[in-house]
Parts: sequence; C-alpha cells; structure tokens
Amino acid sequence: MSMLQPCFQQFSSAFSPAFSISLPPPSFYVSVSRRSFTYCCSSLSETAVSNGKLNSRTAERDEIRLGLPSKGRMAADTLDLLKDCQLSVKQVNPRQYVAQIPQLSNLEVWFQRPKDIVRKLLSGDLDLGIVGLDTVGEYGQGDEDLIIVHDALEYGDCRLSIAIPRYGIFENINSLKELAQMPQWTVDRPLRVATGFTYLGPKFMKENGLKHVIFSTADGALEAAPAMGIADAILDLVSSGTTLRENNLKEIEGGVVLESQAVLVASRKALLQRKGALDTTHEILERFEAHLRAVGQFTVTANMRGSSAEEVAELVLSQPSLSGLQGPTISPVFSRRGGKVAADFYAIVICVPKKALYKSVQQLRAIGGSGVLISPLTYIFDEETPKWREFLSKLGL
Repeated sequence: MSMLQPCFQQFSSAFSPAFSISLPPPSFYVSVSRRSFTYCCSSLSETAVSNGKLNSRTAERDEIRLGLPSKGRMAADTLDLLKDCQLSVKQVNPRQYVAQIPQLSNLEVWFQRPKDIVRKLLSGDLDLGIVGLDTVGEYGQGDEDLIIVHDALEYGDCRLSIAIPRYGIFENINSLKELAQMPQWTVDRPLRVATGFTYLGPKFMKENGLKHVIFSTADGALEAAPAMGIADAILDLVSSGTTLRENNLKEIEGGVVLESQAVLVASRKALLQRKGALDTTHEILERFEAHLRAVGQFTVTANMRGSSAEEVAELVLSQPSLSGLQGPTISPVFSRRGGKVAADFYAIVICVPKKALYKSVQQLRAIGGSGVLISPLTYIFDEETPKWREFLSKLGL
C-alpha cells in the first residue's frame, strides 16, 4: 500500500475537498507493479521536454518518429489504413520495433504499446502516433502538448462506459443520476469501481457529483468483478455490449465517459520545432482524409444522347441521386459519321455513395443513359483539406 499511496494522491489532489478517492483494502489491488508505479510518479527531470522546448537529446534527432500499436486488432487495422493510403510499412524483421515507410524518407516507425506511444509523445521520444482516443485521454491526462491531428480514422470504435449488475440493488437503477443517489454509498461504504482507467474514471465521477467512490485495478476480464464481490460496478471499454450482457451487466444512461476510435495525435512542440515534422504531418493527413472520403464512394459513367451538354445536364440534375459531389461532369463523345466527326452522345461522370448506387443506375436509365460503368474510388482530394485548416488553427498558425 505504501507504493500505491502516492499514485492515488496524484489523482485525488486535483479534486475539491468534497470529493475523495478512498483507498480500498489491499485485496482490491491486483498486480500493481513497481514498474507501473514508476510510470505514475516519474520525475519531471527525466522528461525530454523542458520549458516548452525539446531538450538537446531529442532536438538533435533529425528523423521524425511515428508510433504505431505493436499488437492486436488496432495494430492490424492501422497497418491496413496506411497501406490503403500508399504508405505501406516495411519491416526487415517482424521482431524489430523500428520500421520505415519508403514514401516518407525522413520518417521512422516505432512499434509500441498504445499507452507508451502517448507517454513517449509527451517525453519527446516520438513526434506522431496512432492510438485510440481513450488512450490519449487516460495517459495524456489533458496535457496541452498533445494535439489531435485527425480525430476519426474510422476504426477501433468503442466507448468507455460504466456498467452495473442487472440484479440485486441495481435492478431498477438505469441512469448515472440514480446510481449517484443510492443511499448505500457513504464514506464508510463507498461505491467500488473496478477499472483500468484510473485518471478518466475519477475525473468523470467528480464532474458528475459522485462523492463516495473508490477505484480498484484488476488483471483479466473486469466483467467478473461484480459477480465475485470485489466491485459494485466496472468502467471499461465497450464495443457491441455482448460481453456485458453475457455477464449479466448493463450500461446506464449518462454513464458513457468517452466515445473512442483511432486518432492521429502529435506533440505540439515537435510539430513547431522539429524540421520537416509539419510537412510530413500534412502529407499523412491529406492521404488519410482523401482515402477516408473515398471509402464507400463509386464513380458512375454513362452515355446519353443529347443536342448539347446543357440539355443533358438538365436531364441529369432532374434526378435527385445524380448530383454527384459538386454536380455531374458532362463531355461530348465524338464519332465519325458520313465522313464527318460529330458528337451525338455525351458522357456523364458522377460520384455516388454505395447506398445510392443502384438507385442512381435506375435514374440514369430512366433519362436515357446507357453503357453504365461503375468503379470504386480510391481517393478524393479537395483543393485544400478542411481538417488541415482546422489543425493549423489549433496550432495557432
């Protein structure tokens, strides 16, 4: 307990006197190692960032470092996204923790645990990283040096949510407000929450007025904690909710701490001070955004008779599913007839979302379209990526 006390004091000291995090009996703490204690209470003197600037050790590094998850579904999905954006990661040896992206010659890829990616962004040992937003929140702890470059990479979707049993004293409890108002929770008998999120959990409870709460950490599946009697509730990541239901647990209204998915995050100091970091970030962001915009979009091409491009455009725009991104592209189709070159047909090109694809084909046919060709889109590049403008604004540039 003597090792744990300073760590939990860090959490509780940020809260008002009315809110306290009581330390549970030792039996509620499982496998809290000296290593994790060192991470929690590490000295600021060990960091690679001081006085708002990169220190000499990290400033001398020329390469830009991108941290990627080393294992699991998040790791596989991240590599797939990069490959789809023509940024395939090349590893000489799959056991090595460092790799390259040939298209970005000044970039090193480092495979790390997600929480270590965030820690090393803060220490200056990494410049960019891809992790879940929940990981940024838990291990970044609101540090202003962390800046989200892209907030929706469209995989790793989950939510950090409170779950309670469906039975016993919780049977008729269906909201966070009702949970907070239960008379059972006192200084001597607080609500016991099992979680791995010992920063976001206490922060959320304090913000929502739950005063008598203790948090415990445990190895393995948290869903077993209430049934074993070592916790009243859990705070964990939920995707479909199937595991909760199978363990007779339920989410409650107002109990979602955070909606999470994969994000691209960066060190603000590195972007502003490391040569080439901003340009590399710009390219990665543009590739991501162009690919993500194109997902589920199809190019539809068809031929149509008409006396002019304007006449054909009028017909096309009369159909609600044929407007495309900004409008149809219409161009003449030339053919030789009777020794003369003439345009009897016009080619129509539009961009259509997958859900409207068949309807669009039907509408094209209805106005005289023929020879309809369909192909999936790979990228949609804007004149300027809106997210880049937003990002520069966050940086104050």
